[in-house]
Amino acid sequence: MTTISEITRIERHSDAGELAEHAYTSILTLLDDLDASDWNARTECPAWTVADMVGHMIGAAKGHASVPRSIRDQAWAARHKKEYGGSSLDAMNARQVAEHADLTPTERVAQLREIAPAAVRGRMRTPSLMRRMKITMPTAGSVVTGMPDHIMLGHLMDAILTRDVWLHRIDIARATGRELDWDPEADGRIVADVVAEWGTRHGQPFSLELTGPAGGHFRQGEGGEPITMDAIEFCRVLSGRAHGDGLLATKIFF
Repeated sequence: MTTISEITRIERHSDAGELAEHAYTSILTLLDDLDASDWNARTECPAWTVADMVGHMIGAAKGHASVPRSIRDQAWAARHKKEYGGSSLDAMNARQVAEHADLTPTERVAQLREIAPAAVRGRMRTPSLMRRMKITMPTAGSVVTGMPDHIMLGHLMDAILTRDVWLHRIDIARATGRELDWDPEADGRIVADVVAEWGTRHGQPFSLELTGPAGGHFRQGEGGEPITMDAIEFCRVLSGRAHGDGLLATKIFF
């Protein structure tokens, strides 16, 4: 059993770049396997089809690859957040979807494949001074209750943006009825990092058994609440995609 203090966090000086590449490679493999009708399937993210979700990922990757692009997108989102329940994050996501709405499935896959390496490089090159910046997160719009009210930019670049792509692969697989293959090492690292952040956030003792190839046994403190569940479902709960009580009501960003 692993205590969360033993988990090496996903950071630029560890394996953040490699895991970001893994997340993109894995989702592109899934997208290559989709049928034409799959792109219109409705996902669990409100109002998004598979095509919309991939459009969001393309737009996000373009921002990660280019600082000027990122600044323009953030400025647009700040100006238009009132149109999206007061959430600049929702506004930016909607802009990303709209900008790529006319792409065919083949064009969507090609654009994501082309921009992904630059997006990872851009994230890993974020200067150290900027990485220490605290970002206040919106509490309006579609943000799930229980999420943190701020994140550090370095953590966003190293781990959260990888989780976003990683979990969207699960979203798309569920929407299209696809089974996913899991890499116990790479996917297990992402899940373990999620456990470490979740445990640190709530600070309570627990004994956690996550089943499946990406799972493991984790502990914090002594005599804590025992939890047993599928590793992927655990991540879905912490992202707000599924309900969770008790310690599972503590959410983290994906």
